[in-house]
Amino acid sequence: QVQLVESGGGLVQPGGSLSLSCAASGNFFRVNTMAWFRQAPGKQREWVATITPAGSTNYVDSVKGRFTISRDNDKNTMYLQMNNLKPEDTAVYYCNIKPPLSSLWGQGTQVTVSS
Repeated sequence: QVQLVESGGGLVQPGGSLSLSCAASGNFFRVNTMAWFRQAPGKQREWVATITPAGSTNYVDSVKGRFTISRDNDKNTMYLQMNNLKPEDTAVYYCNIKPPLSSLWGQGTQVTVSS
């Protein structure tokens, strides 16, 4: 069964850092473009960052220079290193392929940036 499991969220002060992980089951991971998404309270889910199977990356403007997406195809795992976090980064973070499949949305991991 194909499944994505996010982890690594938590509570952090503004300016702090967190590292998220996305573990994939199944054999689809290494051939797909993967992405991080987030959904803040009362807002629609938005795309955050993308990484191709070869490692090319792209980011939404609001996180450029602060977030770094990476992947380890041997471990079927994707990462999101988040630095200099801001209160507006508070959201539930999800991973999925790009474009996303509804069947792959997991529980997400909560990131809260607050003093």
